[in-house]
Amino acid sequence: MIHAVLIFNTSGVPRLTKFFTPLHQSIQTLVQKIFSLIISRPPTLCNFLDAPELEAFLGPKGGEDDKWRVVYRNYATLYFVFVVDGAESELGVLDLIQVFVESLDRAFENVCELDLVFHFDEVHHILSEVIQGGLVLETNVEEIGAAVQQASKNRKESFASANPLSLGTGGPRGGNLKAPLEWLTGKLTGVGAR
Repeated sequence: MIHAVLIFNTSGVPRLTKFFTPLHQSIQTLVQKIFSLIISRPPTLCNFLDAPELEAFLGPKGGEDDKWRVVYRNYATLYFVFVVDGAESELGVLDLIQVFVESLDRAFENVCELDLVFHFDEVHHILSEVIQGGLVLETNVEEIGAAVQQASKNRKESFASANPLSLGTGGPRGGNLKAPLEWLTGKLTGVGAR
């Protein structure tokens, strides 16, 4: 199971924190601990490590073979980190990180740290298309992209139908809504003729 998904920059500032299991201590100390584990590793080592230090934050695991594992990838100035247990394949999680990054890249056209800051709601939506409740739902980048585009389209249509001053016509309030300037001009006829 996937217990946490974290994204932080090279300075250790978290840009996304999503936990699927309850924490026994604060989020800040957990993120700092994971960052210190990852940043101290040379780039020549593999991208996953056993992390028994996390038992204080996430609780002890049942068996001896079942340990907390941190799987991460570094893309430019961002670290994408998944905290998993022994039920998940490390290589499968590395592939899942790649799928998540590709989905972000498609949504934001060359994703960067500022996209994560200013569009955190879309980032959480993309993550929820990939993972829910710590279980993987979708790994097809095309399907994830289509679902995100459909949600964006629905959000825009909802806004347009709820706001009479929005550009365009149509929506559930009727197709006879005029564009904003026509509506405003109709209300102000005769005002400028003084």
